[in-house]
Amino acid sequence: MASAPYPGLRNLRVIGSLLVVLIAIGTIGFHFIEGWSWFDSFYTVLITVTTINSNDARMNETGRAFSVFVIVVGVGLVFLAIGALASALLEFELLRILGRRRMEREINRLKDHYIICGAGRVGRSVARELHRNDVEFVIIENNPEKVQKLDPQWLVYNGDATQGPALNAANIRQAHGLVAAASTDAINVYIVLTARTLNPKLKIIARASEEEAEKHLRTAGADTVLSPYTFVGHRIAQSFLRPNVIDFLDTATRRDRNFEWEIEEVQVTPASRFAGQTIAGSRIRQDMNVIVLAIKRASGMHFNPAPEDKIEAGDYLIAMGDPSSLHRLEESAATVK
Repeated sequence: MASAPYPGLRNLRVIGSLLVVLIAIGTIGFHFIEGWSWFDSFYTVLITVTTINSNDARMNETGRAFSVFVIVVGVGLVFLAIGALASALLEFELLRILGRRRMEREINRLKDHYIICGAGRVGRSVARELHRNDVEFVIIENNPEKVQKLDPQWLVYNGDATQGPALNAANIRQAHGLVAAASTDAINVYIVLTARTLNPKLKIIARASEEEAEKHLRTAGADTVLSPYTFVGHRIAQSFLRPNVIDFLDTATRRDRNFEWEIEEVQVTPASRFAGQTIAGSRIRQDMNVIVLAIKRASGMHFNPAPEDKIEAGDYLIAMGDPSSLHRLEESAATVK
């Protein structure tokens, strides 16, 4: 038998076992001492332990002495069982409260984290990917059954993501992004509206079940709208048409330990030594063995930059290289000139 999660429950199991043993001993004792039937003996033990009644008028002296033993031990065990049950309930409630407060403290310390609204298949998939990449996130889910099925390592808030209190509890004002992955488009629209009101700078990605819902989600404030069905259809078609390209992108973006190169985005800060330099002048390729595939600017994505193209503060370098080289590039992109 697996051990109980709380000491109070373990004590209750021990006391319950002792009560069963006492009832068995009492039944056997009365059967042989008084010569009663097994049922009469069992019945006598029950009413003796519970002090409901006593058959002492039918008992001989030895039987009454044995009855005293059963009463003392039985009543003692019953009171111990009541105390252990109360202790277990109190302990459970205290641990639940302390666990909730601990989680609230952990959520409040988060900064630049992600909020996942909805713990369905899409929400769980996003959470697994973020967890695998050591990215901090909070899940908001109002279905207790779904909450119980989630990884206990994840931070989860049981509440309604369409309401401000739940989003505030997930520290939305300090969050970097939010995923609206509820089961219906209408709920996702409400989530996006509320989230955009609470944090205008938040990066919001919404799930859409129907094509018509995309414009409503964008109007509500979503930066990106994705449809699982459209995405899967596109992915299947591309797997037929460009299977090797798909395999390459999968390998380079899933951080496969068997593959030594990855694709990453690196922000160039105003203090970076790269800011104001050309691609050739930065010597990123020569010194770090990293290939700059594109530069993402406010004006759009600039693919395959030429050696004379200039890197500006605020740009994002879409680069490919091994993990250690990409890490050095990130450090250099934030290094003071």
